[in-house]
Amino acid sequence: MSSHRLTAPAWSLFRIVVGLLFLCHGLASVFGVLGGSRGTGQAIEPGTWPHWYAGLIQLVCGALVLVGLATRPAALLASGSMAYAYFVVHQPQGLLPIENGGVTPALYAWAFLAIAVLGAGPWSADAVITRRRGVPAVATGDRVLADSRR
Repeated sequence: MSSHRLTAPAWSLFRIVVGLLFLCHGLASVFGVLGGSRGTGQAIEPGTWPHWYAGLIQLVCGALVLVGLATRPAALLASGSMAYAYFVVHQPQGLLPIENGGVTPALYAWAFLAIAVLGAGPWSADAVITRRRGVPAVATGDRVLADSRR
């Protein structure tokens, strides 16, 4: 079995796991489940800037990335929100992520940027929609999907 055959499914699994984890942050912030916001057991007060809106982005974008629907724009928005969280909330506390507690937002920002650039992969709603339309994978610009068909 060629390792190239595993690339696309592994990429889809990566996207699914990242989306699920991000969705869990959104559920905790918006609904107070899974331990609530920052382990308080409570939801963030609706409309509170920027935390509630960040939670809403985590909820919606996490769900979209998880199922692979509108993956690129959702991942780009998620990446930007995590870059904002890193530079506005964490970076003033210290230069490096290990010093300022910003490892998680930094990793999310880069993971979502990679997903935005490389696409959803074959196990996604985007791929199903593309296949039903009969558009070749190369035409969609989804490189990972194209590589999985070789």
